[in-house]
Amino acid sequence: MRAVKGKNTRPEQAVRSLLHFLGYRFRLHRRDLPGFPDIILPGRKAVILVHGCFWHGHDCKRGSRTPKANADYWVSKIGRNMARDARTRAALEAQGWRVLVVWECEIKDAETLAAKLRAFLG
Repeated sequence: MRAVKGKNTRPEQAVRSLLHFLGYRFRLHRRDLPGFPDIILPGRKAVILVHGCFWHGHDCKRGSRTPKANADYWVSKIGRNMARDARTRAALEAQGWRVLVVWECEIKDAETLAAKLRAFLG
């Protein structure tokens, strides 16, 4: 698992590229916020979290699969990740931040994602 990146992943870079193309400027990985959010738009008091479907337990095709090897470990690991995500989101919202979660599977359709981002940030 050492090779699994926590920052600057391909899905995160795709969302950042789209945001930049749409004209939004942002900050990355602020250490003073709970969970070190992926993308922060301080002027809009908005945070975007980019989640990988498998690692964060999304209910899509890729996120709902369970590895055959060491299944108990992976089920508990993903469960802990989901609980941590819920705590992070609650802490950010308690501080007054608006939070949007973008899933890895949503990045494939750029037009729909752009509309979702505009609606959230508009």
